[in-house]
Amino acid sequence: MTYSEKDDRMPIIHVDDSVCKGCGMCVIACPKQIIELDVSKINLKGYHPARLTDQSKCIGCGACRTMCPDVAITVEA
Repeated sequence: MTYSEKDDRMPIIHVDDSVCKGCGMCVIACPKQIIELDVSKINLKGYHPARLTDQSKCIGCGACRTMCPDVAITVEA
């Protein structure tokens, strides 16, 4: 893969629902405001995990990953 091909790919955010405790730090950190806590879902720990609301608006900055105290978020850019 060349450098230019990598730049054309959209960043992808993955939240590990089994680890996320729904603290909301990623929600606050996201400069595009496209992460929210999924109130329709409860993980095995009893928390509402974070979810990305609009993948197309993600800039892949990694602020969500950096702020996550549980290391539940990965960013593929």
